[in-house]
Amino acid sequence: MESLKIVVFVPSTHSNKVRESMGNAGAGLIGNYSDCSFSSKGIGRFKPLKGATPFIGNIGELEEVEEERIEFTCTRNKAKSVIAAMKESHPYEEVAFDIYPLINEGDLK
Repeated sequence: MESLKIVVFVPSTHSNKVRESMGNAGAGLIGNYSDCSFSSKGIGRFKPLKGATPFIGNIGELEEVEEERIEFTCTRNKAKSVIAAMKESHPYEEVAFDIYPLINEGDLK
């Protein structure tokens, strides 16, 4: 089954909630292990524009937030459910995330 990697950027205050919801939706299964993820900490920067409803920050002002980059793998058939769970538990109105296709070791020659 084709696997994907989903990476999401979350304020540190909400990282456990987002990580748990993604795991519950089926992300992070590797062999006989569940809830497998990797996180790294950093600073997210953004400026809310007119019409935004920011969870953190003010319209027109550059904001810096301590965030975690959370990485999970999941199968393609679970990706929509995992992304929906991620967005549901994430505090931002615009969720920054990436989706990467993965190849299996057995596909290497």
